[in-house]
Amino acid sequence: MKRHALSTRLWHWLNLACVVVLFMSGLNISNAHPHLYWGDWGFDPRDAWLSVPRFPGWMTIPGHYSLAAARDWHILMAWPFALGLLFMWAAMLANGHFRRDIATAPREWRWSAIREDIAAHLRLNFHHDGGKYNFLQKLAYGLVLGVLLPLMVVTGMGISPGWEPHLSWLIEAMGGRQSVRTIHFLAAWALFAFFVVHVLLVLVSGPVRQLRDMITGGRE
Repeated sequence: MKRHALSTRLWHWLNLACVVVLFMSGLNISNAHPHLYWGDWGFDPRDAWLSVPRFPGWMTIPGHYSLAAARDWHILMAWPFALGLLFMWAAMLANGHFRRDIATAPREWRWSAIREDIAAHLRLNFHHDGGKYNFLQKLAYGLVLGVLLPLMVVTGMGISPGWEPHLSWLIEAMGGRQSVRTIHFLAAWALFAFFVVHVLLVLVSGPVRQLRDMITGGRE
């Protein structure tokens, strides 16, 4: 049996390309007005709850400041990102990947079990019995797949001029348009933090084997 199903591998690499372009073009869009507000309105930097630095060209797409071009890149990759996530959820539910590998059991939420997982991670011991992932990995993948990625789609639609009129109830529930923009920004950086940790753990747990398995599927 393959360690990673074909649907998982296809989505993984498609999602990586989408997230990289979306994040870098998003930084370019942020440069247009690097201030975050809470509520319906926001224009005066003195009212911002957070002002972020302007991001340099090597971190953005395109590599020079262009709000129009950055928005084009953002919208271009938003569709495969959203449809890819929908495809991944359908595949996970159909092939049992979510139930078998990601859903947690009540016994895994005991503090003694969590403490044991944390200690094993600190010792760089990623071997465990009873499934593909341990509790911390299940929790991380569950938060990314079930919270952060859908939140990026929903908040992205909420601040899109084309979708905003149809999602007024959702925008109101989140505290206003500027609140939705703030949540979108914070969720993007939370995904970036996950990406950094994910890459570091791959590097310390056999990067060649991990990459090979994510391309070929590997073996259980």
